[in-house]
Amino acid sequence: MRETLLNWTVALSLIVPAMAEAGAPRDGNRFANLAGPRQVPGLGVMVPFFAGKLWTALVPRSGAAPLVRYDPDAILHNPSVTWIGHSTMLVRMDGVTFLTDPMFSERASPLSFAGPRRLVAPGVPMQALPPIDFVTVSHDHYDHLDLPSITALARRGARFIVPLGMGALIRDAGGEATELDWWQSASVAGLRIHCVPAQHFSGRSGLSENERLWAGWVVEGPTRRFYHAGDTGYFDGFTDIGKRLGPIDLATIPIGAYDPASIMHAVHINPEEAVQAALDLGATRVLGMHWGTFDLTDEPLDEPPRRFHVAARCAGLDEGRAWILDVGQTRGW
Repeated sequence: MRETLLNWTVALSLIVPAMAEAGAPRDGNRFANLAGPRQVPGLGVMVPFFAGKLWTALVPRSGAAPLVRYDPDAILHNPSVTWIGHSTMLVRMDGVTFLTDPMFSERASPLSFAGPRRLVAPGVPMQALPPIDFVTVSHDHYDHLDLPSITALARRGARFIVPLGMGALIRDAGGEATELDWWQSASVAGLRIHCVPAQHFSGRSGLSENERLWAGWVVEGPTRRFYHAGDTGYFDGFTDIGKRLGPIDLATIPIGAYDPASIMHAVHINPEEAVQAALDLGATRVLGMHWGTFDLTDEPLDEPPRRFHVAARCAGLDEGRAWILDVGQTRGW
C-alpha cells in the first residue's frame, strides 16, 4: 500500500501541459466555452420543460436501456469496456482499470426523494467492481458527479482526476483529487491522462454556474487510446482533439438528452452529431452512451440508439465500428 501511494504521488507530480496551450477560457472568475456564452431560451420554453420533468420523475416513461447480467471474467479482459449506465464506463487497457463519471445512486439529484430516478440498475454493482486504479470525472452535474459513489470508491482506494475547481467536492467526499485544466495531463500507472475541451457548463445550484470547469478525457497507453467526451455539445474541438492526441481507438460519446433542441443543442450532442464527432476525432470505434438510464429530456428514451445506428450506417460505419451496448455488457477493443 505504501508503495502504491508513493507511485501515485510521484506520478501526479508530473502534471504538465499536454500542448503549449493557455487552457480553458474565463469570463471573470467563471469558465467559458470556446464558442462563447450559450443562449438560454425564455420562460415560455423552460417552464413547460421543467414541469414535464417533474412529472416523469414521479411517473417514469418506458424505453429504458436493456440490462444484462455482467460477466465477472469479461470485465477483467484487457482491453475491454463495460457500460455500467449513463456515462459510467468500466475500462481496462494496458493492464490498468479505471472508471468514468461514476454514478451508482438511485437519483441524479441532491435529494434522495426527488429528481431524475434511475431507470435501470448499475450494470456492475459497486461491490463487484475490480480494484480501480483511477477515476475520471468530467464535470459537477449530479448525473456525472455523484458524491455517494465518490465516497464509496474513495474507501476502496480509488484516486480521482477532475477538471479545475472540482477538487474540493472530491475531498469533502473523502477522496484524493488532482485537478487539471484543458490540455494538461497527468501520468498514472503507466498511462497518460489528458484533460481536453468540451462544450458544456457546470453548477450544482443556480448560484455556482461555471465556477468549476467541464472537460473530456483522452487516456493514452502504450497500445491503446481511449476518449470519454463527458457531456458536450457539438463543436470544432473534436477535430482539434483528434489532431493533437489521436489516433483514438475507442471514443465514448453521448447520444441522448437532446430534445428540446432550443434548450439542449448548445450543450448536448444528438446521435447524428455524435457520429460526426467520431469522424472528426478520427476514431476507429465509437460507443454511444448517456441514454436510457435517467430521463433527463423529452426525446423518447429508446430513440437515441436507433438514430445513432442509422447515422452510423449513412456515414459508412458498420457495427464493428459503431457500438451500442446493453447496460452490464462488456466488449473487447
